[in-house]
Amino acid sequence: MSDRRAALSIRGLHKSYDDGTVALERLDLEIPAGTFFGLLGPNGAGKTTLISAVCNLIRVSGGQISVFGHDVATLEARRMIGVAEQDPNLDRFLTVREALVYHGGYFGLTKARAIERAEEMIDVFDLRAKAETRAPKLSGGQRRRLLLARALLHEPGLVILDEPTAGVDIELRRELWRYIRRLHSEGTTILLTTHYLEEAEALCDRIAFINDGNVVAQGSAPELAARYGVANLDIDVRAGVVCFRLAYDGIDRAIGAQIHPGRLGEVGPSIVLLHVGSNGDDGCVRADPRILYEIQNDP
Repeated sequence: MSDRRAALSIRGLHKSYDDGTVALERLDLEIPAGTFFGLLGPNGAGKTTLISAVCNLIRVSGGQISVFGHDVATLEARRMIGVAEQDPNLDRFLTVREALVYHGGYFGLTKARAIERAEEMIDVFDLRAKAETRAPKLSGGQRRRLLLARALLHEPGLVILDEPTAGVDIELRRELWRYIRRLHSEGTTILLTTHYLEEAEALCDRIAFINDGNVVAQGSAPELAARYGVANLDIDVRAGVVCFRLAYDGIDRAIGAQIHPGRLGEVGPSIVLLHVGSNGDDGCVRADPRILYEIQNDP
């Protein structure tokens, strides 16, 4: 699945609407083959528009997109892209096996090859016991696994994962991480969109922040942490509230999160777990981590 050319090359991508709204502003981005690439940004930053453009689902106003050297509008490019959407858009009348086989047909696989690949994916994603089960009867985790299996069925070189762990519990998130890591270890290029900074940090080789339709920061997690990491952190244990400021490339936003006793609050980028007690003199704990995401308020 690897290729010496860029898996995804975007040059001067521009998208504006009739009302004057600019969704993408001359955006440039290149993802080398074999890279695990994270795309982060607030709601309305342009992530969804960018993914739609890469999947050739919208008409852009200008710029060029190529996938492994092929223009995104060509069938060759489309066959090289697999997408696992955030919302499980599964046909409620199809079984797991049927959903996979039919998907193979959409990408030109012969019936025999589609069946063969479906059986492979059923085993890879531990869906054998549910092969004859329809989507409404699957658990949330099983549906997410089916989405991943479907995205990989036609053996794409570039897989786009659109917030694959949004709204899931910690156990399911870890389970999905295992599948995603396995996928990357096999040489597949992955483009991950997520709101979870720690997820991008744990999984991705490189990360780009997008805001107002353009890339405002890009690099590895350590590089971004060194340049734009959290400067300071004030924790008011009595109120159970965390407030800090996250600044990157001219964007300075205050972020707050409620911390519940005995629970983890995901409040920013980190691989550090800070245990906070409630016996400080003034009820506050102050820290200066460059990277921080999980804070536990011990009861």
